[in-house]
Amino acid sequence: MENNRIDLLIYNIGTLITMQGTQEPRRGGEMSEVADVRRGAVAIRDGIIVAAGSGEEVLAQIGELPVTHKYDAEGKLVTPGLIDPHTHLVHGGSRENELALKLKGASYLEILAQGGGILSTVRSTRQASEEELYVKAKKSLDTMLSYGVTTAEAKSGYGLTLDDELKQLRVTRKLNQEHPVDLVSTFMGAHMVPEEYKGRSQEFVQFIIEEMLPEVKRQGLAEFCDVFCEHGVFSVEESEQILLAAKVMGFGLKIHADEIEPMGGAQLAGKLGCISAEHLIAASDEGLEAMKRAGVIAVCLPATSFNLRLKHHARARRMIEMGLPIALSTDYNPGSSPTESMQLVMTLGCLNLGMTPEEVLTAVTINAAHAIGKANTIGSLEAGKQADLVIFNADNLAYLPYHFGINHVHSVFKQGKMVVLEGKRIH
Repeated sequence: MENNRIDLLIYNIGTLITMQGTQEPRRGGEMSEVADVRRGAVAIRDGIIVAAGSGEEVLAQIGELPVTHKYDAEGKLVTPGLIDPHTHLVHGGSRENELALKLKGASYLEILAQGGGILSTVRSTRQASEEELYVKAKKSLDTMLSYGVTTAEAKSGYGLTLDDELKQLRVTRKLNQEHPVDLVSTFMGAHMVPEEYKGRSQEFVQFIIEEMLPEVKRQGLAEFCDVFCEHGVFSVEESEQILLAAKVMGFGLKIHADEIEPMGGAQLAGKLGCISAEHLIAASDEGLEAMKRAGVIAVCLPATSFNLRLKHHARARRMIEMGLPIALSTDYNPGSSPTESMQLVMTLGCLNLGMTPEEVLTAVTINAAHAIGKANTIGSLEAGKQADLVIFNADNLAYLPYHFGINHVHSVFKQGKMVVLEGKRIH
């Protein structure tokens, strides 16, 4: 690597938000400290940030080094690349037929009990070829990228057989290799008890532990293991069995906790030391305290509670007041949250969760990076980190969630290379 030049200098940035300042997930008042700089610049070499800060500071740091390319940000807003830490990216089919049922008052669990919901997507995913899943997921990933997402987590969980779970995970691996967006893979065979195991959930739990987890680990197809701990899905005891087995095998732990009913999933997340607990709409104070003590990150999914027409949302303000770090995510999936837009999530984070624009940006950058174990390389704009950043057609942060329903992205840089211009993928 040659250190005698700068590959790219992005200059004339109206507002540069770096998220510099802490090595740990941000909590409490720290979530409002976004380190914004006026008239900023970012210097990049070999896909890595060399310097980020005011234009004067950056120019002083790079000195007389030759600059290969310069890019005028034209006074626009620049932030770290957005990070989506909870998606169900790879799946077959769609479930718009359930909209009419929801409008008639059917709940998420009622639709599931009728053989819809996740089970409907399982049938579609099993029928789809690996290539069909790849094409569908790539289209969604292109959309995510165009909206400013540079890294995303992707869960399996719509196969529920060994072969079909591996099929999903292979698609995630291939997309990670071929698409600009970096993907972090999570095995979620415990997404639902499949129809062929109806009434025999413990047998399916043992199948996950004895057959699925070892093979996923052997093939190196996932970093994390997730479980849907919910009434009518997996009990706290079953969830603990699966996650403990996954921990022994070296997987990082995640859990869908207390989404619909207060099951005690948040307490389990604290007990097991999960990296994150997701949803948490019905989580108790006791559960949130257990998470706080264990350093678990709360991943809130406001697009899901919005789309399910729930009367209550995750208690983000309470979490912030008690010092629990929060990340936000789309929960992109074909049923409860069919959206790839992190910008919509940012708006809902403000309007439905009561978070400030600064707290929201923290939740979709550095805290989201911590929620997938990648904060050492992404999530903030500072020397030594990957040069993933977004230039927005805005001159201040508040404008992003305020003016909703459009794509504010002007351009996206991934590892120092422009991959989106005027909201459209170019490479």
